[in-house]
Amino acid sequence: MDIVAFDDPVMTARAFVLHDLESTGIADADTVSVLEDALAQRGWWLEQWPEGRDFVVGLVAQDVQDALLERSGRWPLCTACEDSTHALYVDPDLGGPDPAWVCEEAGIVVAPVGGL
Repeated sequence: MDIVAFDDPVMTARAFVLHDLESTGIADADTVSVLEDALAQRGWWLEQWPEGRDFVVGLVAQDVQDALLERSGRWPLCTACEDSTHALYVDPDLGGPDPAWVCEEAGIVVAPVGGL
């Protein structure tokens, strides 16, 4: 993965999640708007709780995933299993350092957030 992390965790989250949206072929204007909304909300959240900077990338990924589920269905779909109709999930669940996309069915880490 050649994505550079920024000093600003919100910008890092933008770069990582946008990469994953692009690599899965769904980075259209509507989806990027979903990302921008999540970034704005987490930017405010981070202002209220600066100690949460390690949580921002994973939380933004989850926010986008939740919003897309309501709009267009599961994202991202698992690429590790033959049955690619199930979604990957962010681990650790409520954010934390080094979030990754995991397949809960196979019990494996598929890629770090930003590495799809």
